Amino acid sequence: MNGYKSGYVGIVGVPNVGKTTLLNALIGQKIAIISPKPQTTRGKILGIMTDEECQAVFLDTPGFHKPKNKLGENMIKAVNETISEADFLICVVEPDTEIRNSEEEVINKGANLPAILVINKIDTVKKDELLPVIDKYSKIRDFEKIIPLSAKTGDGIDLLKSAIKELLPEGPMYYPEEMVTDQPEKQIVAEIIREKTLLYLDKEVPHGIAVEIVKMKEKENVTSISANIYCEKDSHKGIIIGAGGRTLKKIGERARCDCERMLDQKVFLELWVKVKKDWRNSNFLMKEFGLDNKPNM
Repeated sequence: MNGYKSGYVGIVGVPNVGKTTLLNALIGQKIAIISPKPQTTRGKILGIMTDEECQAVFLDTPGFHKPKNKLGENMIKAVNETISEADFLICVVEPDTEIRNSEEEVINKGANLPAILVINKIDTVKKDELLPVIDKYSKIRDFEKIIPLSAKTGDGIDLLKSAIKELLPEGPMYYPEEMVTDQPEKQIVAEIIREKTLLYLDKEVPHGIAVEIVKMKEKENVTSISANIYCEKDSHKGIIIGAGGRTLKKIGERARCDCERMLDQKVFLELWVKVKKDWRNSNFLMKEFGLDNKPNM
């Protein structure tokens, strides 16, 4: 494919700046879960944008933070590995002139790579408030482009796509053109279920949750799914289930609807809540839950 362009693009930033919402907007469909709670993304998520001119392979990463357990250490490892694998970076920030130390650190981690600065969530501020934000970040490092946008509304996404195409090197099409992610269906289903726990649970409970798909089988245009929701404390189990099982029922109903949209067929979803104490510090359990930062096979 003479003149075709392709490459790997790392999406980095601190927690809760909208990296995954941006990924979904670039791909044009939801391939990764989103939540207003920080540290929703736990590992690298690969998303693929393909057209007749180029293929951009995006690597979405967990929010850069100071880890408090082995899961957190794996999340930071995913950020560092993405920076080492990428051809260039998209650094995502919010329209705020107060730059956190962690933001400056993650931006400078990829100082040897070309980078686009995305100032996300411009729908939350007035236009004249963006100039001092642009000025502050432009003093940290030289960016190829600085693009204010709203991943939520789509304002500015086309401008970002054009900038990405400019920076991509010449190369082959790495993935089939119809492919948008390398995540197996089981993994996506597990993440959908976890997204709903983030929606209905507060405080520290959602961060101690992992989801395991025990069974996923299609028969007569119905997919039967059985999943375990793991938490770290007995008290958390009761919170997840809720009075009379109401919270778990809400989680299941919302997750089933999303799974049906993704699979394009009826879904029977069965959820169980189990306790695995301190699993976020267990390498064995993180491997069991697919959180050991290994690539999908």
